[in-house]
Amino acid sequence: MVQNPQLITVVGGTGFLGTYVVRRLLKDGWQVRVLCRDPQGPQTGTVKTQGYLGQVSVEYADLSRPKTLEGKLAGSYAVINLVGVLYEKGSQKFAALHAKGAETLATMAKEAGAKRFIQVSALGVDKAAKSRYARTKIQGEQAVRQVFPNATILRPSVIFGREDNFFNQFASMARFAPLLPVIGGGRTKFQPVYVDDVAQAVAVCLNRADTQGQTYELGGPEVMSFRQIIDYVLDVTGRENGVIDLPFMVAGLMGTAAEFLPKPFLTRDQVTLLRYNNVVSEGTPGLRELGITPTAVELIVPEYLARFRLRTAAA
Repeated sequence: MVQNPQLITVVGGTGFLGTYVVRRLLKDGWQVRVLCRDPQGPQTGTVKTQGYLGQVSVEYADLSRPKTLEGKLAGSYAVINLVGVLYEKGSQKFAALHAKGAETLATMAKEAGAKRFIQVSALGVDKAAKSRYARTKIQGEQAVRQVFPNATILRPSVIFGREDNFFNQFASMARFAPLLPVIGGGRTKFQPVYVDDVAQAVAVCLNRADTQGQTYELGGPEVMSFRQIIDYVLDVTGRENGVIDLPFMVAGLMGTAAEFLPKPFLTRDQVTLLRYNNVVSEGTPGLRELGITPTAVELIVPEYLARFRLRTAAA
């Protein structure tokens, strides 16, 4: 590993994707400053023990509270924004984080003298205008580009990996629910992308000048419908749960009720998102243009879903 004196600031670097991004950057020899809302959280130790002594630091910052960012982007060659929420709670609102937060971060990064800015958005948000999540993600992209015309935007599909809240969630549900719901007939299409492929895309973008000002849509090698994903999880875990179709209207009512939970398993806005396919647009650059071979679901998912596998008496 070649040491690089240049500093990369990663905002949201202790989250699911963030830990993989930081690991990639450290492997490439960058100095890394991680900004997050909980510097003492469970993932902080994982981040701090990567790389060589003094290569990474973790500090407090909250994108919804701009004053907490003051002085914390100084010296950055590049700033990477990984912040995003799937549901709103307290001060963690879509508009405050995805739109205003991204704009504030880009502005402060520019003022601090950063040369590069990478905004990790989400696939399909440009087509799902009725979703507040998608709408604020697009607003964030636009605001970043206004401040940083040469910003690189990455739009990953649903991300999978050992710590994901996608395949793991369905497998967990299958342990207790005799029937697994598929919303809107389960026809919505996804193109699941491996978390380390997305992290590698971030690292490649930093090392390639031709990625400046570009937007990349990141999807895996397979397109799967919602129903196919449920069937796949049941097959891998050896379960025979039934499947029930939830019309969008019924799912919306469930989402309304679930929003009162501390950690909702479904929201009205997520139901709205499920009305739109989540696949890479034809002709749009993606992982292959970055020199990355997309990793197949079947190469990774069975290993970490093994803990959910049904154990029979014969076994």
